Amino acid sequence: MSTIHARTCHICEANCGVLVEVEDRAILSIKGNPDHVLSRGHICPKATAIADLQDDPDRLHKPVKKVNGEWQEIGWEQAFSEIAARLIDLKGQGAKPAMYMGNPSAHDYGISTQISTLRHAIGVKNLYSASTLDQIPHHVVQYHMYGHVSLAAVPDIDRSQYLLIIGGNPAASNGSIWTVPDFKKRVKEMQARDGRMVVVDPRRTETAKLADAHHFVQPGTDTALLIGILKSVFDSGLADTSRLDAILDDSWRAIEPAIAGFDMDQLAAHCGISVETMQDMATQLAADQPAAIYGRMGVSVCEFGTLNQWLIQVINIAAGNLDRVGGTMVPEPGLDTINLVGRGSVRTVETGRGPMPSVMGELPMVTFADEMLREDEERIRSLFVVTGNPVLSSPDGAKLDRALEKLDLMVSFDMYVTETSRHADYILPPCGPLEKDHYPFFFGPLAIRNYASYSPAIFELQDGEKTDWEIIAELAREILAQDGQDVPNIREPRDVLDGMLQSSPAGLTLAEVEAAPNGIDLGPLRPCMAERLRTEDKLIHCAHTDFLAELERFAASLDDERSDNLRLIGRRHVRQNNSWLHNSKRLLKGADRCTLMIHPDDAKARGLHDSDMATITSRVNSVDIVVEITDDVMPGVVSIPHGFGHGRKGVGLSVAREKPGVSINDLTDTERFDPLSGNAVLNAVLVTVARVEEMVAAE
Repeated sequence: MSTIHARTCHICEANCGVLVEVEDRAILSIKGNPDHVLSRGHICPKATAIADLQDDPDRLHKPVKKVNGEWQEIGWEQAFSEIAARLIDLKGQGAKPAMYMGNPSAHDYGISTQISTLRHAIGVKNLYSASTLDQIPHHVVQYHMYGHVSLAAVPDIDRSQYLLIIGGNPAASNGSIWTVPDFKKRVKEMQARDGRMVVVDPRRTETAKLADAHHFVQPGTDTALLIGILKSVFDSGLADTSRLDAILDDSWRAIEPAIAGFDMDQLAAHCGISVETMQDMATQLAADQPAAIYGRMGVSVCEFGTLNQWLIQVINIAAGNLDRVGGTMVPEPGLDTINLVGRGSVRTVETGRGPMPSVMGELPMVTFADEMLREDEERIRSLFVVTGNPVLSSPDGAKLDRALEKLDLMVSFDMYVTETSRHADYILPPCGPLEKDHYPFFFGPLAIRNYASYSPAIFELQDGEKTDWEIIAELAREILAQDGQDVPNIREPRDVLDGMLQSSPAGLTLAEVEAAPNGIDLGPLRPCMAERLRTEDKLIHCAHTDFLAELERFAASLDDERSDNLRLIGRRHVRQNNSWLHNSKRLLKGADRCTLMIHPDDAKARGLHDSDMATITSRVNSVDIVVEITDDVMPGVVSIPHGFGHGRKGVGLSVAREKPGVSINDLTDTERFDPLSGNAVLNAVLVTVARVEEMVAAE
């Protein structure tokens, strides 16, 4: 007899409610939950992949150790004991350990409750994560302006009348640094009340196709557009900060003079968007209507990513839309990490390439391979990779491949033998996704509505399997024991979660949340910035000196000559989530999605036709890829999706290897980064494209 379990999908930030029908351990169906308080029945194809992940025959179930180049199953006690002994021996030699935290770790609250103990046991000095491939500019801006790295104001789309999206594609991502499930329907509801959505992107994305207007922009030039919008707000006398005057610090007055010298025509020529269009955007944002501007990957993963995110916050302030119903507001979720964890940090540290930013104690990924390749005593010699695949997700993946081979010890916490974990000495695999509980630990503070939702495990653990948190906690205890240090008792994640819920303003208990399988609705967002600020003086610090200096650096760059090379951008599909869903038969079926999108004019100039093979070359590497000719990309721009490249030797992903594609990050460059955040530049990479000529055998 089958049973239906209400659960939250853990795959992406949207955290949609799903109904999972099972019989014994067989998954019969996964459908959207119409009664879920946040997602309202919405489901995307990614949720169906949970069944593929749970039942994947390629998934590892026991620890494996590399012996003479081959994987050998071993027991947990042996794995923990050998890893601990090897690590302690290396530390005794003065070897430097490091840790990388991948994207999936953010979707598993249990990991967050245990990982600090493992870091302490390992003695991690160098900490890396997917954040500096993605979102660190947001955190730098939030820290300096609002006093906490994670205090984010998100668009209140359900009550907005004008939404300007720059470099974001929530129709494919269901939001990013913005938890917004059922995005398409929410846009249609906004349009039904005569609201408008405008999208700016070098590609006609899935979101752009829903919009009332779409404008192409030259990749990497959004800073000019944002300055143009802000300058138009000021120059037209539209600025209205009356809602916020009591909490704006004196540096607000420095912003208008700082942008006064920019020439609108020069800004328009730089980004490819007319002065009139920028002025219209400013007028709409500052009109007597709730409105918001939101920018995501396209404006973050570029040279001026932090400056861009700061300008977006300033525009929302100047136009009177920050902390306003229908504008952007700070969520107050059931579990409020803003109240419970420290403010974070933004500082400068020394690396092998000199001083670099360090945010939340993390080093930039652009330095990752360098720190393993250096020749002095500071070289990273042991590495622990927690649920990540940086060979495909970080710049110059081929360079990282070489660096990982130099390690004396590498341990991967992973379900699979991936492009990264194939380099490991040990792989410690967690159980399947339906054998562990779930709470949207990091995503409640980004949601469009205040809520709480907990999902217990559906299946019991199979013999010999462990959850992620158990693996982390038990390995940490073994290392500490062998090292002669105090061994702490393990506090289970459920107990930590219960304590954090009760300590949050909503005052819920885990028992109360667990008793509500559709989630607990805590109401719509409300203006609360004055209460939520974590700056010492409880004011918004509007214009940090670093941001003003970066404005000057951008102004100086406007006179630089632009290269005639094509500019490479990434893209995301609703059936993808970085590199870790390509082994799902459900999601990989259909036409190949790893293609080189190129405009018809650029294809014609290079003698390219649909389905030809083309060689695309950057400063660091070349790859061959199938051509897709489309006017969905603007002239001068080419696009490759993120997360492919499964053709490397030794990868244990049988489904993904059927359509391996190429990795866009074999073309991106560790030498390019945003100086304020250290975020890698993954957008607007200069490339050349040429047709692959057929090889003719010599007679």
